[in-house]
Amino acid sequence: MSDTRPPLANIITLGARNVPALRDFYRRIGWPLIFESGDFAAFELRGIVLALFPVADLAADGRTEAEPSRHPGIRSTIGVILDSREEVDRLTRLWRASGGRVTKEPVDAEYFEGCSSYVADPEDNFWEFSWNSGTNSVIDAARRAAGLDR
Repeated sequence: MSDTRPPLANIITLGARNVPALRDFYRRIGWPLIFESGDFAAFELRGIVLALFPVADLAADGRTEAEPSRHPGIRSTIGVILDSREEVDRLTRLWRASGGRVTKEPVDAEYFEGCSSYVADPEDNFWEFSWNSGTNSVIDAARRAAGLDR
């Protein structure tokens, strides 16, 4: 009998050009560092582990080439679901104060009921901070994945 459950996908690894600098940025945000060794660091968040690994080593491990240069603009985002509009505001302010960039101030969301902001870390990894005042299948699934009830 085969296991038909979806795979457990809760580690995000960012290929970093400067692991110590990016590690220090996330520490300034206040995210709990759970492991570091040489050029590797990991933070525990609700529902995921965020890992930082040198981009060249990540490419080698994946048997591919590292991105040769920075490509301006957004390629992907990591979504962070927060418990209130005030938390979106607070984390966005903290991000900026810690050396990150805010590309979209907290505003009423366009695609759902609630609010969101967009931010980038010092190496242009984009994050979306959001609070959803209603209910929808994506938010509900994310909360279940983190072991939280709605």
